[in-house]
Amino acid sequence: MSVHTKMHPTNHSNKANSNRIPRRSSAKELIEKYSETGMLIRGGRHKANLTQKELAEKIGVWPHHISEMEHGKRPVGKKMAQKLGKVFKVDYRVFL
Repeated sequence: MSVHTKMHPTNHSNKANSNRIPRRSSAKELIEKYSETGMLIRGGRHKANLTQKELAEKIGVWPHHISEMEHGKRPVGKKMAQKLGKVFKVDYRVFL
C-alpha cells in the first residue's frame, strides 16, 4: 500500500520564478497598440482558434466590432463582456 504525502514548498529561491516579468510589463507594446482588454480578446480568440468573423458570429455582432474592441476603439460593456466570457470560458469581469 502506498502512502501519499503532501509536498510543502521550500524556501529555496527558484530561478524560474525569479526571472518572471509582470504581464503588463512584458506586454506593454501590445497593450499600447490594442488596449489591455483588446489584448485579452485577441489572445482568447487566438487560443480558441477563432477568426474575428467566427467570434462575431458566436456573440452576435458585426466582425468590425471585434476589431474595434481589440484596438480599444469600442468599449466592452457588461453584456458584451458576459458574451465574451461565455465563449472563452472565463469570468466576464476580466474584460471590464
